[in-house]
Amino acid sequence: MNRQLSMEFVRITEQAALRSGRLMGIGDKEGADQAAVDGMHEQFAKTPVSGTVVIGEGEIDEAPMLYIGEHVGAGGEEVDIAVDPVEGTNLVAKGQNGAIAVLAIAPKGCLLHAPDMYMQKICVGPRAKGRIDINASVTENLKNVADAMDREVSDLTVVILDRERHEKIIREARAAGARIRLITDGDVVPSIDCGIQGSGIHMVLGSGGAPEGVLSAVGLKCLGGDMQAKLLPHTEEEIERLHKMGIDDPNKVLTLDDLVKGDDCIFSETAITDCAMLRGVRYFGGGARTSTLVLRYKTGTVRFIETIHRFGNPKPAVRMW
Repeated sequence: MNRQLSMEFVRITEQAALRSGRLMGIGDKEGADQAAVDGMHEQFAKTPVSGTVVIGEGEIDEAPMLYIGEHVGAGGEEVDIAVDPVEGTNLVAKGQNGAIAVLAIAPKGCLLHAPDMYMQKICVGPRAKGRIDINASVTENLKNVADAMDREVSDLTVVILDRERHEKIIREARAAGARIRLITDGDVVPSIDCGIQGSGIHMVLGSGGAPEGVLSAVGLKCLGGDMQAKLLPHTEEEIERLHKMGIDDPNKVLTLDDLVKGDDCIFSETAITDCAMLRGVRYFGGGARTSTLVLRYKTGTVRFIETIHRFGNPKPAVRMW
């Protein structure tokens, strides 16, 4: 993909964040999500790609825009698109940290068309690449990652969604001596952060949404990190969807290259509320300021972008921070 497309994708997540951020803390998660969808959809219409949404807001009968299978873009290179206009709708509604607008792009046929089901995941950064095994115990994985990073297990911080289904892995991680950070929503942000040295996060464990898993995989691939996953179908319908995807064994371990193929992908996330590595949208008279992380695998670039947006025709003397 043309490297100049990176900035086009940044504009898409920025517009989603700018629209959704207006609804921070007012308790309307559906409204926050719709505002972000509107912003993304309008910006995609100006973007020079021929994109197919493979991960989006739902099936065609569930979502009027950014539905799975929708074609977006102003024309150009054919790409697969994975989007989550608001990763963490509850976080926006409550004004809590960790909400982002996020998308991942790869050439056509390169992203796993993950169905809307649970996925077991283990994510680490570059220093622990090749040292994780989703079929091994939590204790064994923690020891291997600590060894790879030249640390003690007690030096590691592990992020886990605070869910009843995770009680066993939380107990085991605590017993092994790791530091635990429990989160209420949104596992894409910590999955990406564990790939960035200095974020203070070293591993993400547990099960969450499969679509979010693919988004995380693109970001981690760009960062040189590692991830393993398993889809967790719970119904016959979900098992049938796996078969249609060509996955005959529900216990198949999906590697980073299974989740995102090839050597060309781009990831962009813009903070809606404050995150560990990014600041949420800040509004001022006549404009706003956004913080975005954009990653490109082919060149290995990691860009933190601060953007000042001026609305309408503000007075020259307007303060922008």
